[in-house]
Amino acid sequence: MNTQTIDSINTVPMEKLMAELRLMVADAEELLFSTANQTGEETTAARARIQKSLHVVKGRLIEAETAVIERTRQAVKATDQYVHDNPWKAIGISACTGIIVGMLVARR
Repeated sequence: MNTQTIDSINTVPMEKLMAELRLMVADAEELLFSTANQTGEETTAARARIQKSLHVVKGRLIEAETAVIERTRQAVKATDQYVHDNPWKAIGISACTGIIVGMLVARR
């Protein structure tokens, strides 16, 4: 799977999550306004919408967390396999990275 495909897969759920978060915020604002001036059916309806939105958002966050954990595990496996297949390249890359980071830290 190429990077463009991975990015397009990750963008859609993030956009949906952000849209749901915006909806939840709008519902919360409506609840605040309706509670300040009125009580009764409107407040109950607004609270029900907020609870529903919150439930959906929590579910999406759990799904996103699961996806991130799975992608992280796959990346760790791929890195481990690469290091086992190319130990000297991995040592060289690590050494170069260490030298560059050391030089950057020393400059401060």
